Amino acid sequence: MTRTVLQSLSRRPPGTVDSLRRCISGLKRPGSRRLEAWSALSLLIAAIVVLPIAVVALALLSPTPEVWRHLWNTRLPEMLSNTLVLIVGVGLGTLVLGTGLAWLVVAYRFPGRALFDWLLLLPLAIPSYVLAFVYMATLDFAGPVQTALRNWFGSSAWFPEIRSGGGTVLVMTLVFYPYVYLLARAAFHEQAATTFEAARVLGYSRWKAFLRVVLPMARPSIVAGLSLVLMEVLTDLGTVRFLNFPTLTDGIFRIWHGMIEREAAMELAGLLLLFALGALLLERRLRGRARYYQTGNRSQGIAPVHLFGWRAWAATGTCTLVLSVTFFLPVGRLVAWAVSEVMRGTPGALDALYWDFTRNSLILSGTAAGIAVSLAVILVNGVRISKHPLSRLAARWATLGYAAPGAVIALGVLIPLAALDHMLNELAAQWWGVFPGLLFTGSIIGLLYAYVVRFMAVAYFSVESSLEKVTPNMEDAARTLGASPWRVLRRIHLPLIRAGMFTGAVLVFVEVMKELPATLLLRPFGYNSLAIRVWQDVSESLWASAALPALTIVLVGLLPVVLLMRAATSDTRPRSEEIGRLYRERTGQEDGASARIQAEPALFRPGDEYAPQTHLPQDAHAVRTFTTRGTKHAQ
Repeated sequence: MTRTVLQSLSRRPPGTVDSLRRCISGLKRPGSRRLEAWSALSLLIAAIVVLPIAVVALALLSPTPEVWRHLWNTRLPEMLSNTLVLIVGVGLGTLVLGTGLAWLVVAYRFPGRALFDWLLLLPLAIPSYVLAFVYMATLDFAGPVQTALRNWFGSSAWFPEIRSGGGTVLVMTLVFYPYVYLLARAAFHEQAATTFEAARVLGYSRWKAFLRVVLPMARPSIVAGLSLVLMEVLTDLGTVRFLNFPTLTDGIFRIWHGMIEREAAMELAGLLLLFALGALLLERRLRGRARYYQTGNRSQGIAPVHLFGWRAWAATGTCTLVLSVTFFLPVGRLVAWAVSEVMRGTPGALDALYWDFTRNSLILSGTAAGIAVSLAVILVNGVRISKHPLSRLAARWATLGYAAPGAVIALGVLIPLAALDHMLNELAAQWWGVFPGLLFTGSIIGLLYAYVVRFMAVAYFSVESSLEKVTPNMEDAARTLGASPWRVLRRIHLPLIRAGMFTGAVLVFVEVMKELPATLLLRPFGYNSLAIRVWQDVSESLWASAALPALTIVLVGLLPVVLLMRAATSDTRPRSEEIGRLYRERTGQEDGASARIQAEPALFRPGDEYAPQTHLPQDAHAVRTFTTRGTKHAQ
């Protein structure tokens, strides 16, 4: 724009051009200082977020032989083997179940298909530890299932033990399969029918075309979903503790609370961090450099085949069975327990104690969501207005926390904050003769710090996806008129990205409310949340008492699932309407699109639909935001 103005004034007197150049350069100098300030602020935020992970990594770089010898001679081999069993078992289970269900609802038509298309996302609302204790209470020796079997077949009736490795793999598979289902479903929808039909013309059966053509093209998305599953497996604490299958995360908690050995817990956390990094590297390795693009102007999805007779009802029955065991039956059991507790007036059922736990959860979740979204806005805006590579590097650093398990981040937060508390108490005693106490580790500050580190990526990618839709021409025009970067953010960007900020806040809010490992390790004494209440009641086998707080968490967890459902049911629109909207956006003309449609009616046949292509995130951090978390599509 500046070059155009200067060229238009090239025939004016030299003094006019020189004065204009001095004016423009004068406007740029303050802005450049502000841009450097944005970069510095982004680096500061990234350093604060990365600090807990760096603390744990440094502990791993300086191992203590005595600690590792003690761990190896006690329970480390068992914890390692159990962790590997879960990684392999849950990974294979979610891969088969998620991919199979996705192909079923995309490639076939059967009764209830449109409903199952988005209902299969409902298990995302249930934390794994909630489903674990419901299944434990239902399928345990004293539960209704085994009791009925003994009444029917005698005391010798056999039933598999739920508190085992197999039971843990089953529960986690049922909870985490939607990660693979969601991304595989999106990938199958995006594939062109011409590719699939070309394979059929070459003699491939429908099943063989799926294995040889469709599945390899969807591999990047499926592997990304699988990496999410592996990260959830590594960070899980409640499920493995309830079902008595100790893993590395459970070992960290037992060592910290049982033996109070800081070095052993830190080095075990470092080992768990290596597992998480290994999951990311495995995702990159399996995904490889595969990239698949549509070469045509329009991608018409694979035409589904109508199923009839027993095949149609078998497909409906399969989806119904999965939904029943993953959502409807567990939620129904929770509702029955909760109603029974409320009717009997049990302490903790809709009384002051329950509302106290709920208030604490709302305070933690709301505060963490507000902080995370605010910092995400600063980071995203820093990348937007600053061309310095450090701004982009800072943004990448700030999103590393989502790949680290909650227990790792909790210990990484606890060590530096404890040292800071100790230093402040020494200085206060030396200067004023008072001891302020544990200002950081004895309050919710440390807990909020861990939450922000853990879920910064969720807020960041939500805000980033909204800001990417804002044309740079707006801010360029504002900057030309002399607006500062802060004013551009306040007057232009913030009003336009409110939807992304709201979505990110909702996702962080729900994640914090469900978070268990970090809350257990960092909560102040006597400060309990809904997740802590579930943990305490289940640890004492009080299934019914844990039902109401668990049901509250599930109801809150439905919020991001609703966002995903909206995205799942709004991925098609009449092609003429979409083209008209795009035309108006580009030209600002109201009737140009309709004139184009009338001029070329062959391009817009009645009933023709346009399926806008969705750009799937190709790395684990972006996929986190897409799933919990579906931010880019939920807006």
